Order: sequence, then C-alpha cells, then structure tokens
Amino acid sequence: MRYADLVFTGGPVFTANTVRSRARTVAVADGRIIAVGGDDVRDLIGPGTELVDLQGRMLLPGFQDAHVHPVWGGLDMLRCDLSEHGTAAEYLDAIGAYAADHPDDEWILGGGWQMSAFPGGTPTAAALDTVVADRPAFFPNRDGHGAWVNSAALRLAGIDRDTPDPTDGRIERDADGTPSGTLHEGAMSLVNRHLPDEPLERLTEALLVGQRYLHSFGITAWQDAIVGSYGDAGDPGPAYLRAAADGTLTARVVGAIWWDRAQGLEQIPSILERRERYRGGRFAATSVKVMQDGVAENFTASMLEPYCDGHGHFTDNSGLSFVDPAVLNEAVPILDAEGFQVHFHAIGDRAVRECLDAVEHAIGRNGHGDNRHHIAHIQVVHPDDVPRFRQLGVAANMQSLWAALEPQMVDLTLPFLGEPRSAWQYPFGDLLRAGAVLAAGSDWSVSSPDPLAAIHVAVNRLAAPGHEEGEYEAFLPEQAIDLATSLTAYTAGSAWVNHLDETTGTVEPGKYADLVVLDRDPFDGPAEEIGTTRVLQTFVEGSRVYAAPDA
Repeated sequence: MRYADLVFTGGPVFTANTVRSRARTVAVADGRIIAVGGDDVRDLIGPGTELVDLQGRMLLPGFQDAHVHPVWGGLDMLRCDLSEHGTAAEYLDAIGAYAADHPDDEWILGGGWQMSAFPGGTPTAAALDTVVADRPAFFPNRDGHGAWVNSAALRLAGIDRDTPDPTDGRIERDADGTPSGTLHEGAMSLVNRHLPDEPLERLTEALLVGQRYLHSFGITAWQDAIVGSYGDAGDPGPAYLRAAADGTLTARVVGAIWWDRAQGLEQIPSILERRERYRGGRFAATSVKVMQDGVAENFTASMLEPYCDGHGHFTDNSGLSFVDPAVLNEAVPILDAEGFQVHFHAIGDRAVRECLDAVEHAIGRNGHGDNRHHIAHIQVVHPDDVPRFRQLGVAANMQSLWAALEPQMVDLTLPFLGEPRSAWQYPFGDLLRAGAVLAAGSDWSVSSPDPLAAIHVAVNRLAAPGHEEGEYEAFLPEQAIDLATSLTAYTAGSAWVNHLDETTGTVEPGKYADLVVLDRDPFDGPAEEIGTTRVLQTFVEGSRVYAAPDA
C-alpha cells in the first residue's frame, strides 16, 4: 500500500470547488493530493508520513496572482526601495542614504513612491538634486506609469523645454516649459533607454528574491504581466528560463509577452518565436500583454468622456489609447487564431470598451475558443459593458486592493473623474451578478502582493489593517463581494485564467498539492478582521517553500 507523504488534519479545508465544500483532512503523495475528506485517513498514515496538525487553522489552495511583476519587484527590493516610506521627506532621506552607500553606482535606481506624497502627484528634479546631483537618478512611481528623475538624468537624455511630448506620454513642465522632473508613461523611455542593462545574473537574483516574497504570502503560481523589454528592468524571460532549468523556479508561471505599442502587426512573428523559446519546466509564455491605456491619476487612462478640471467642468483631455483600436481589432483576432491568450491592461471606460470590442472581433472571425482572454485593473467600467464580460467570455482580473478610499483616490482621482464615473469604479459586485469569471492579482510591485489584504478590500471595500491611510468610509459598498467568492477568484479563478485549472486551483484528489496554511479561519470572525489573517506555510507539490517563524 502507498502511504501518504504528508497529511493535513485538524482544521477546516477551503476547497474552492464549485460547491465550496468543506473538509478536514488532506493527504498528499508524490506531490499530488490523494484524499480529501473527514478524519478518516488513518490507513494512509505510515511511518514516514509527515503530519501537519492544523489546530483549527485553515488549509486552502495556493493563491495564484493573475497580474504581477516579480522580477521588477525583486529589483526594487535590491535597489533603493521606497515602498515602505510614505512622505516626500522620507523618500529623499532614503535616496540620499542609498546614494551615499553606493558611491560607485553609475545610476541611482529605485522606485515605489506614491503620487499622493507630492502636490499634484508630481515630484521635482530640484528636490531630488538635493540628495543626488552628481549622477543621474531614475525612480518610477509605485504604479510604474510615471518616473521621478533628477537634473543629471534630464541632461543626459537631452530633455529640455524644446523637447516635445511623445505621442504616448507627457513631460511634466514648469510654467515656462522647463521639464520639472516627472515623466509620464512613454516619456519615461526618453530616460530609461539610457540605463545600463541588467545582467542575466542580476535579473535571476531579482526573480528569486521576488519568488521568496510571493511564497511568503501563499502565492504558488502567477502570470507575469510583462515578459519583454519594458521600463528599466530588462526582459525577465531569460531569468525564468534559467531558474526553470536549474530547478530554482518553484512557482508555476505564465508569461505575458509584451505587445510593443510602437509597432503593429509586424511584431507577431517575433511573438510567435518567443512563445516557442520561452517555455521550460514550470514556465510558459503563452499570453500576450496589451497595455491599452495609462492611469487616471496622470490623466492617461482612456475615457469615453473628457476628464474634469476638479471643479466639475470637462476639460479637452480624455486620456490615451496606446494601441489604435483599428490595429487592436486586427491584432487580437490574429493572436486568438494563433492560440494566444490576450492579457489587457485597461483602466478607463473607453479602454475597457476597446478591449471588449477587440475580443468581439476575434469571436466574429474565429468563433468562441478557449484562450481565456482577460482584462486587468477594470477601474472604470461603463455599466453598458458589464454584461459583455460574460457574453464574450472575458475574465475580470481584479486588483481588489485598490477598491478603497485612500489619499490618491480622494485627491487625484475622484475630483477629475466626476460623476457618474466615480461610481463606476471597480464594479466587482456587478460583474459577479452579471456572471463574469473573476480572477485576482496584485500588480506587485505596484502595490502589496498580500492576497488577504486584497480580499479584505473586496469584501469590505475598506483598506485592510496596516494598509490604512486615514479614516474613510467604505467605497461603493454595493460592489463588495463575499469572502468565499473572493478566495475562489484568487485560487480557482486565477488558475482558470492561467490554464492551470486541470491540475491546480482547488483542493481535489489528483491535483498538485499546492497548498497554504493560514493562521486562522477567516470565516470564523467578523469581516473587518479578514486582513489580519497571515500565511503560516506554503507548499508546492507537497514541498514546503515557506514557513513563518511561528508556523
């Protein structure tokens, strides 16, 4: 008889299957679940079986992040990481200290600042010059849609008052037209194309740093939302291949190959080639990432109606659609026919509609397939487009952590969206009621990768404890979803998007033992405490890849 290698017992098991059944024991052998049920697995326990007494704590499938940037996040942790700070003074102190500790670095690099820390969300080169003036400095903000640079970086890139804005971005300027030190969207490339290339060894180190961090939050699989040359990190694809080959990649990863918005359909052969090349072990680049617009805070999210001026009046700016809809309507059917999943970034209601329209074109040309296209972020969704997610089979990829009131939303978003758009934000409840497939992710290093903090917001529409920035009311509480639905989105839902649902995402016999032990049962207590739940242990194929000190 084959004994189990590992048995979990003595606590509730959230299976995430369609009936959301509960169990109390799970047995694992050869990396797969062999039994799920009550306290009746004694016959599977042998002399070499490891017993994990849950002591009333919850076991559930490993979380799967459907939109994340682990290599970028790892690089941020290796560079000057500003994510743990929150004020302009703290950022400058951290940068100054880092620059002093790295006197031989050609560039001072880092990131993670919040727009809400600066008037209008736009820090200045003059301020950055006070702590690093001898070398160029480049610091993307936490959402990656803007960068803070110093005067040395502007000089090196040749950016002055006569430099025109690129078509897909904007140079923030003083009243006389002089660049002030903030670069939005495509304007970042004016500087970051001068950055030194990160060697493969450094990118691999960053991947493994990011992986350890994600495992500590119970994340066992993810979709890397940009595999390709974008921003200041380099292409993470070769790092994944190296880690997959040497066995250090313990997560299951789907890569989304970057759609270069400066090109058109001529890039498709290269994308096809990379899909074949970027495949090995637990890594496969089978998705294509299309960033259709920017973000609302810098007025680059693509809107059906223009932004307001903060006083209720329309301006002449309705944001940017980075990919011409005519090109998108040709590209998506071709990618769909080639068997690619398309992973869209869409923040504004026009961008969401353009992405849905492109999928509709693909269906009209190719019929309904099983590529499982999904739209990430879905911040502002016109009510007319909510039912189209189900009708077109497009998954709603939620970044739930953002669906709460905080300074950036209050100061930089709500006044410029105006009504009724402010009330169309993050409509998770409406999407659920319309029958859409819900998946979930974090966009780390844009924001915390903690699934339980995001789930807290999805259920409460309030920031989780420890993530709060002031006292606020629940944000559009009618769009809240229940705890079981949110947990399922972060497990089975993301597994479905990642085409990993046949082997992961639920606790069922035959599936991989990708499992997480929490420090409590989040159902056993008020919803206001969900965000205090911690991950104690994380397992991939029955092997422990993370254990908290008090596990």
